[in-house]
Amino acid sequence: MVTKEKEETRGVVLRIERSSVHDGDGFRTVVFLKGCPLCCQWCSTPESLTFQIEHTEHTTYGKMMTVEEVMKEVRKDTAFFFHSGGGMTLSGGELLAQPEFALALLRESRREGINTAIETSFFAPWTVIHPILSHADTAFVDIKIFNREKHKKYCGADNQIIFENLMQTNDMEKPFRLVVRVPIIPGINDTEEELEQIARFCSELRYLHHVQLLPYHRLGTDTYNQLGRFYPLAEVRSPSSEQMQRCREIIRNYVKQVL
Repeated sequence: MVTKEKEETRGVVLRIERSSVHDGDGFRTVVFLKGCPLCCQWCSTPESLTFQIEHTEHTTYGKMMTVEEVMKEVRKDTAFFFHSGGGMTLSGGELLAQPEFALALLRESRREGINTAIETSFFAPWTVIHPILSHADTAFVDIKIFNREKHKKYCGADNQIIFENLMQTNDMEKPFRLVVRVPIIPGINDTEEELEQIARFCSELRYLHHVQLLPYHRLGTDTYNQLGRFYPLAEVRSPSSEQMQRCREIIRNYVKQVL
């Protein structure tokens, strides 16, 4: 049944990707929303940062879509969801920056029996996060940097609200799976002190399933060039497998499961 909410609630979608195996259990259809309040210097999807639909010579980034239009695309993969244990994942940009649209998509997915996951920075008021989280089976939440001043420098905003929101999840009555993701940026957040602070904090999270470390990469630099934007971390190299293992060992002193 096509409801008024599905017909009238709209948002800016960057793109929809199918058959992802990195954004939750099973095969996932990932809906990337456009727009983000942070400006992380290592962001690999600069096309997701602004809310405006952008055009380059060969590409258009973003499209205004209704909930029903998105769900028509998601429903094409329901057979894969059933056989793989997959579902829909909302990502960004930052999905919390389009809260009404995000909530409507999650609510409809759950109504249709589709597993839901979100990928988010948690950079929003708790009053925005709580209803969205209530409709998510899994939440992937980034902790980018623990130190507040470094977070301001490299991400463009204070991180206090992120940690406050994560602690608020301990009071959620509805159980959900929480995965904390930490991008490892050599020379920025890979010190032992920084990682220990993140790990200690994570050890206090009631619904934490595991911590996932993501190695820094520069796969988005071509898009920066297409959009005419400066990429500030051009000299930073990806961490080696040995460096990543060292980081995991530090985290494992406080958190049992680290990927």
